[in-house]
Amino acid sequence: MPVFRYQALSAQGQSRQGRLQADSARAARQLLRAQGLVPLQVQSLQDEAGGQADAAALPWWRRPIGPPRRRLGASARVLWLRQLGSLLDSGLPLDRAFVAMRAQAQQAAQADMLALIRADVSGGSGLAQALGQFPREFPAAERAAIAAAEQGGQLGAVLLQLADGLHAMQQLRQKVLSAALYPAIVSLVALAVAVFLLTTVVPPIAQVFAGSQRELPTLTVLMLALSRGLRDWAPLCLGLVLVAPLLWRLAMRRAPWRLRVSALWLRLPVIGPLARAYQTARLCQTLGMLVQAGVPLLKALQTATATVGSPYLQQQLQTLMAEVREGAPLGLALERQTELHPLMATFARVGEETGRLPALLLQVSQQLAAEVQRRAMLLATLLEPALILLMGGMVLLIVLAVLTPIMELNTLVRL
Repeated sequence: MPVFRYQALSAQGQSRQGRLQADSARAARQLLRAQGLVPLQVQSLQDEAGGQADAAALPWWRRPIGPPRRRLGASARVLWLRQLGSLLDSGLPLDRAFVAMRAQAQQAAQADMLALIRADVSGGSGLAQALGQFPREFPAAERAAIAAAEQGGQLGAVLLQLADGLHAMQQLRQKVLSAALYPAIVSLVALAVAVFLLTTVVPPIAQVFAGSQRELPTLTVLMLALSRGLRDWAPLCLGLVLVAPLLWRLAMRRAPWRLRVSALWLRLPVIGPLARAYQTARLCQTLGMLVQAGVPLLKALQTATATVGSPYLQQQLQTLMAEVREGAPLGLALERQTELHPLMATFARVGEETGRLPALLLQVSQQLAAEVQRRAMLLATLLEPALILLMGGMVLLIVLAVLTPIMELNTLVRL
């Protein structure tokens, strides 16, 4: 039954607002009048949930800027799944669990989402089907695991496993981003300092040397030429810096370009193995979770492939799925796949032989996550002093380019 948000006035003129279930907006108004309230506004939460889909049909100049805001972020979704799993695991019915969670919701958007899900579940829909109203908050892999758990009667345990897996991958992502944040900031600061010195400090020095008939040192000549080039081409450089992100986004919308970039990214000397291990960890985590929940292997592969962030790896996994569809064992198909981490193929083959495929896939995910974290921290540790030395070397070259001719002039004055 649809859920409506209402604003109404009581007989004493007090403002009332809340939510109720009714067959239509007209029926909702009749229910409010029967309670002695004067309805001011009645709006279906289904219409609000469908606002994101309606925005995609609008012309581009009327669409909202940026992606639609999620009702649940990554941390909130982990907490949401863990709370719901704990309530169900303790024996509380699904409908009452949603009532309890809705009472604890701190944001109106989350309360509305819970009301819509509860309305669908009360109407006879499964939890996975009800969560399908919010594909941005609940991806297909999670809904597939929940659907399989509903059929197997293990919904509470699967929700807790989902929360643990999502929490582990979220922590891995945060640690990798934290490791890359400091080198990125140091690089930007070094570039900003170099541009500032070349465009602000070097030009006045060049004017001092302009009247001199002496030949300047090679380093000074190079720095003066670089400073002059930056000042002359500053508008063009600034325009490129501003337009480059837009051009990059437009280029990444084309499938062939995304495929080439993702393939090149995986073949980089240091970053490539790190990215390959990270994507393999995500794949093993999702695949192991789905198979453990009871999803058939082929469907689990198809769903887990969609969670991989590399278009090139997704293309390679399509070939792997074709081999599995034809009857090849997963371990054998993975051994022929050279783009994924080889540890996945080894553990998958052993898991198929021993009947412990989901557990071993999750174990691979944990091992690769630990390896990615270790490599990322090691890379950040090595880059920090290297970038500091690079920044100091750039400043030193600029200072030497300025001081060398000044020292030569002082020597001539003394003579």
